[in-house]
Amino acid sequence: MKTRTLPFLPLRDGVLLPAATATIPVGRATSVALVTSIEAGAEVVVGVQKDAAVVEPALADLQPVAVVARVRRVQRLPRGYQVTLEGVARVKVLDVVKRTPFLTVQVEELKDAVFDEAELHDLVLALKAELKELEDKAQGPLARTIEALGDEDDPSALADRTAATLGLPVHKEVTVLLTLDVVERLREVMRLVAELKAQGEVRERIDNEVRKEFHKSQREAILREQLKAIQKELNPSGGPENDVDKLKERLEKADLPDEVRKVAEREMGRLQGQASGPEQGVIRNYLEWILDLPWRVKVEEQGSIDDVQQKLDDDHTGLDEPKKRILEHLAVLQMTGTAKATILCLVGPPGVGKTSLGQSVADALGRPFQRISFGGVRDEAEVRGHRRTYVGAIPGRIVSALKKSRAKNPVFLLDEIDKLGKGWAGDPEAALLEVLDPEQNHTFTDHYLELPFDLSEVLFICTANDISALSPALRDRLELIEIQGYTQDEKLGIAKKHLIPKKLREHGLDAAQLEVSDEALKDIIASYTREAGVRQLQREITRLCRNVALQVARAVDKKLAHLAVTPAQLKDMLGKPKFFDERSERTMLPGVAIGLAWTPVGGDILFIETSRMPGKGSIQITGQLGDVMKESANAALTYVRSNADALGVDPKFLAESDVHIHIPAGAVPKDGPSAGVTMFTALVSLLTGRRVRPDTAMTGEATLRGRVLPVGGIKSKLLAAHRAGVTRVLLPEKNARDLDEVPAEVREALEIVLCSDMRQVLEAALEHDVVPPTDAQGGAPRGARA
Repeated sequence: MKTRTLPFLPLRDGVLLPAATATIPVGRATSVALVTSIEAGAEVVVGVQKDAAVVEPALADLQPVAVVARVRRVQRLPRGYQVTLEGVARVKVLDVVKRTPFLTVQVEELKDAVFDEAELHDLVLALKAELKELEDKAQGPLARTIEALGDEDDPSALADRTAATLGLPVHKEVTVLLTLDVVERLREVMRLVAELKAQGEVRERIDNEVRKEFHKSQREAILREQLKAIQKELNPSGGPENDVDKLKERLEKADLPDEVRKVAEREMGRLQGQASGPEQGVIRNYLEWILDLPWRVKVEEQGSIDDVQQKLDDDHTGLDEPKKRILEHLAVLQMTGTAKATILCLVGPPGVGKTSLGQSVADALGRPFQRISFGGVRDEAEVRGHRRTYVGAIPGRIVSALKKSRAKNPVFLLDEIDKLGKGWAGDPEAALLEVLDPEQNHTFTDHYLELPFDLSEVLFICTANDISALSPALRDRLELIEIQGYTQDEKLGIAKKHLIPKKLREHGLDAAQLEVSDEALKDIIASYTREAGVRQLQREITRLCRNVALQVARAVDKKLAHLAVTPAQLKDMLGKPKFFDERSERTMLPGVAIGLAWTPVGGDILFIETSRMPGKGSIQITGQLGDVMKESANAALTYVRSNADALGVDPKFLAESDVHIHIPAGAVPKDGPSAGVTMFTALVSLLTGRRVRPDTAMTGEATLRGRVLPVGGIKSKLLAAHRAGVTRVLLPEKNARDLDEVPAEVREALEIVLCSDMRQVLEAALEHDVVPPTDAQGGAPRGARA
């Protein structure tokens, strides 16, 4: 091969291909010396450095293939020179001959190789077709350059010129430069064209989407400006133009914590920006909730402790102990200036005034009052709210009540917390743990808001009928205040002071038209109601008022001079009595004893019956009793058998007899240990033929050694005995400490006998006369627990 020695111009970042023209800036001293010493028409060798960082490249720093180029023009610039070169042919750099004043190299000419003429022809046609498509999409000078390529007949020149036109990265142009086989070079260029074409299509699709969104946004902006102009014409006063402006104005005026304001302003920015459709509605609702909550709004308390006591006394008769506990709680709050105290929980039967106590406290303090009912709630989101990701999401009941109260220190009555359920959506009782914990509720976070709200200044009062349904963790957060029920005199006072005036107003009557005597009221309480509270009594008084309202409506002049209700008229106005004293009838035979039971709706009495029949010594226990009550029956029977001689019972009474213990109202579940004394007394009465005194009821747990153990619910049981007309009650000796809780009038009306041993119980309960034992029947209250 023929060799030549020519000046060398190394390129740091660029490639010059044969048949292509390029203008190259020159900055290195050796390169400047080269271009200033040559003229147009001279030939130089243009090579590519492997590493652009090398300042003085050696032979090893250069690509093996270079290009002989013809100088078209040398132009001086303010900072250096630039030279326009036209590639002529590929050469191989053999050696660096001289380095000063510029590089001179020895090169050897390289010939193009063609191994497949047929494929070469097909590739040329295919490449020109691709270039035609590019030409249709290109614009300006690029389109004209591509059009010129279609006239190129030399396959090698077509490949080189096409590669130079595509604006490829250096490493891809170097690949084309180093490929001597024309067919292979055309294949590489075809691949590069296809790749560029695909990139162009993706770029075009993205540009179209961006342009479309831009036009859409531009259109919305124009329409928004037009809408503002229309609203300005319709609202010349200059007030808020739409909901968004109103929200923004409210946000600027609102007194919000820094964290809350930061979130609200961020959401307002989204609302004023690109938010649209459903998202806009979600953001607007969220902002409205934030602005409606009383983050820093407080109501100044108006009443003192004396005012609260006066209000409680005016609204509620009796309940001295619950009132005292509430006043003590409020006194601590006022003295410390903080609400970090135990949460109050009023526990008692229905109708005893738990809810109205909370209302009275709020009225006396001048605080807003909100009642939140949790009866039947099974979803944790009812307490904490739903997350905003759900359609139709709203805050929980706590935040909703805060919005209604419009103050951060209201009185919240959480009603029926013992009726909370547990479902697939979580445990709402667990969600209440944070709400009712004074150490945590200052940062209560609702799922909907996702912002902490301070509940420490809210006065929480809970109500429940049965605290056994509450979890230990929740009970630990509550200060329990028991409201056992009312005595007959207290019910009489409530009816005269509260119920009758209230019902007269509701029915359009006045006191001159209806008067209910004390005797009639006592008869209603005793014969038409049997409850711890006054709810049924209120219903009976409502019936009286309706009866009188009917008479007034039928009167010609719509006036009724005066109607005084006496006990004799009750049967005509209220129907026959619902309750009557059945103690004498039920206990006229041996084997029947009166027990006292506690139920979620207050105390009550129950009759325990025993029967003996010929048999082989089997024992039956019926009445849908729980395991504890069955065990109490077996323990009582065992004590009777082991002490038969001392009790005056035939030791072989089970040899030819069967014994049946039954507690009537068999459809009602019953359980508890405090019926042990009553079942023992009934068994001894049956086996000795001595009747139980009809004026006596009893309660207590019996052991196998004949000891009488203390039981719970003494106040409720004694109130129930008093309501039922019982005059003597047998109690465990260790329950003497519970008698202080019983109203004085009940203690005075009852003869309370304290017993520590079963022999004392028998001495106080059984009559001395002996009669033949016979079957007896009795009844038990619903849901009784002995």
